Amino acid sequence: MILKPIPTNVITGFLGVGKTTFIKQWLAQKSHNETWAVLVNEFGEVGIDGALLSGSTEGIEIREVAGGCLCCAASVPMQVAVNQLIAKAKPDRLLIEPTGLGHPKEVIKLLSQPHYQHVIALKSTVCLVDARKISDERYRTHDIFNQQLEVADIIVATKSDLYSDQEYSALTTYVENTFSFENADSKYCCLISMQSTMELPEDLLDLLDRTGQISSGKPLAKERLMARRSDSVFDVEPASVDAEFDERGVLVKQNNGEGFYSCGWVFDLSYEFKFDEVIKLIKSLDVTRLKAVLITDEGIAGLNVIEGEITVIELDDAMDSRLEIISVFPVAVNDVEVQILNMSTRLSF
Repeated sequence: MILKPIPTNVITGFLGVGKTTFIKQWLAQKSHNETWAVLVNEFGEVGIDGALLSGSTEGIEIREVAGGCLCCAASVPMQVAVNQLIAKAKPDRLLIEPTGLGHPKEVIKLLSQPHYQHVIALKSTVCLVDARKISDERYRTHDIFNQQLEVADIIVATKSDLYSDQEYSALTTYVENTFSFENADSKYCCLISMQSTMELPEDLLDLLDRTGQISSGKPLAKERLMARRSDSVFDVEPASVDAEFDERGVLVKQNNGEGFYSCGWVFDLSYEFKFDEVIKLIKSLDVTRLKAVLITDEGIAGLNVIEGEITVIELDDAMDSRLEIISVFPVAVNDVEVQILNMSTRLSF
């Protein structure tokens, strides 16, 4: 039985902006005696973020909804996932991460429905944004990118150590000029700058707990918050998610929407990949986003690729190998699959 509404935050942001990192950092700072639940929606079909969030931290329940369907107008998958997650975890806080290509307005609309009034207490909605993207017309004109900024109570300019004050100012100007925050019916919005790897500052944690969609009529507030560095998102143990393998021990899934295409592979535990060849292949691919957890001849690797920038972290354990590509062009699935399989060996147990 839910005795009081569960504080709930929606964490939005475009592909590769650092939503999973942000949530992991927040989870690491929760009270040890609390149980938190996380609902993750990925545009791709094989599910990697849930595995990267799962670790040894106690008091955390994670549920994935793959394929971008969390933000559908009907939102039936979301309702089912939210209800099941709340029933199972009975959480003290619920975090919802829609896909970077999803419609956050639909999520907030559903969570604001009367039947959730005594179950969910909607707190600040957060939008993470890379200020460098403001100079790119593909982002400025993308409906989802702008919708994420529009619904936000807090805008966090992530990776601020990687760009200049001018780029941060350009983001500030764009938000102020594009969205009306000074109307009587508008919400208070705070723009915060954060470095790539840091613990969430106490001031930000306080803002996250504010009631969402506040009608204060205040102009955009701008803050620069500094904090201690924290671990990478890949410094966790990946979890196993059930997969229906074919006779090769491989599962392949595809998706497309909002001008992007995805293809993901899951390989059973018998596959071992040649690390150096994997890195060479990744560098040759022209993709928007690539994520992977792979069992290799040099250990278990977590790989994160955002527009050509590769991060590789060693992991402790994995029950299968996973790789997912997101691109603005259709993925040459068969060609990529052949290359991946050619750099692998199947071990016998």
